[in-house]
Amino acid sequence: MMKFANNTSSSSGHGAVTGVVCVALAAAVSAMVSLNVALPDIARDTHATQTQLLWVIDAYSLVFAALLLPGGALGDRYGRRFALLAGLVIFGVGSALAMAASSAAELIALRSVLGVGAALVMPATLSTITGTFPPAERARAVSMWAAVAGGAAILGLLASGLLLAAFSWRSIFGFNVVLAAFALAGTLRLVPESADPDAPRVDVGGAVLAILALVALVFSVIEAPTYGWLATRTVVGLALAVVLAIVFVIWELRQTSPLLDPRVFRERPLAAGTMSILIQFFAFYGYTFIILQYLQLVRGATPLLAAVEVLPLAATMMPTSRLAPRLAARFSARWVCAGGLLLVAAGLAIVSQLGTDSSYWLMAGGLVVLGVGMGAAMTPATSAITEALPPARQGVGSALNDLSREVGGAIGIAVVGSILTSTYASHVDVAGLSGRVAAKVKGSFAVAAHLPAPIPDRAHSAFVTAMNIALLTAVGAAIVGAVGVVLVLRNRHAAARKVAHLEPDAALR
Repeated sequence: MMKFANNTSSSSGHGAVTGVVCVALAAAVSAMVSLNVALPDIARDTHATQTQLLWVIDAYSLVFAALLLPGGALGDRYGRRFALLAGLVIFGVGSALAMAASSAAELIALRSVLGVGAALVMPATLSTITGTFPPAERARAVSMWAAVAGGAAILGLLASGLLLAAFSWRSIFGFNVVLAAFALAGTLRLVPESADPDAPRVDVGGAVLAILALVALVFSVIEAPTYGWLATRTVVGLALAVVLAIVFVIWELRQTSPLLDPRVFRERPLAAGTMSILIQFFAFYGYTFIILQYLQLVRGATPLLAAVEVLPLAATMMPTSRLAPRLAARFSARWVCAGGLLLVAAGLAIVSQLGTDSSYWLMAGGLVVLGVGMGAAMTPATSAITEALPPARQGVGSALNDLSREVGGAIGIAVVGSILTSTYASHVDVAGLSGRVAAKVKGSFAVAAHLPAPIPDRAHSAFVTAMNIALLTAVGAAIVGAVGVVLVLRNRHAAARKVAHLEPDAALR
């Protein structure tokens, strides 16, 4: 039986709860990309290589993604409010410690700690809404949640840019502490407890297998530019990731209470929604990792100006995400999701045409198209996932939705960032440079951009070439995703069917 305590009963009460969980969500989401605007400063202060910078960003995403399903299951069993409180404490304490970090290795480790906290926070935010709100208010709250989930990243970049105009990159972690404290106070005062006391024990074996598979994949991809894409270490790591993923599926199929029953993906709306979100955030986070370095190190923008220059994305994505439910009702989720992904591909294709001296308006045009595409595809996909699971399993359902975002983001940063790193290293001209200087130039674009002339010009040219190639990879992924959504939802009757019409344990057993 589902247990509710301290339940709010009025629309204003539900509105206050929505506000609190959205602040907590914003803290977790903005931390995914907020450091991107500070990468040049971090590289100068810590002497981080391009691969280390990739790990500074992706350590958070990797741990976040790997622990999301266990985090959602823990919230279902022991209380979503409890999970939210615990996650906010871990996130806030980790951010406070990161303010004193002095090396890239310390930053990577502490970003991993933040990921643990975020993995408890994010599924608890959505499952609090879907598990406690009445149906009449749930759809509106979910659309607001989706808007914050998409827009908080860009708004986090803007906040980081404002902080960097006056303070060092450490202030970004201070901002995390403030958000966590505010959300913690609001949760203690306003958020109701909800849990399923009859929920089964957490599937530890499945959790371990999922974590190992994702770590093997992301580690192998990020380190590939250093050791080589065809090196034994890289090939074995990627093969290990595939084997572990297969073992995970087999393990889950044999469990009476799995962390995630793979059979849930037989439901076409859920499968299509998961695919759509994974591809969107693969493209979005990979793009963000690249574009802020381009704006600052190639175009010479300040951190604040760089953050402002990507605002057209949020300005179009957030209102489009609120409009998306009406579009889906009129044209079907199938075509809205697929059309959104094609717009994502078109926006990235426009941005991939940037050169070292291109007009800002070329990028702005691409950002507008990208924002409309993400906004259109995001909300229907989120609704498809959350509506496919019974109330008693909303924590895991929320975690599945979040998992597709964070796995897509972690893999996108790893793949797009690694293609950027390896392509830059192979294209940068180091003729006439000493071995030590050449190694620095190849190893870190941020370092090369601040060396004496003519090295920066060479580095800029190589980086732009690498950026264009990496972004085209994301374009291809978005197109494949759009085709996949159309094929999965080709049967309109299957797309309209809901798991709610089946037995309560049809999705997760």
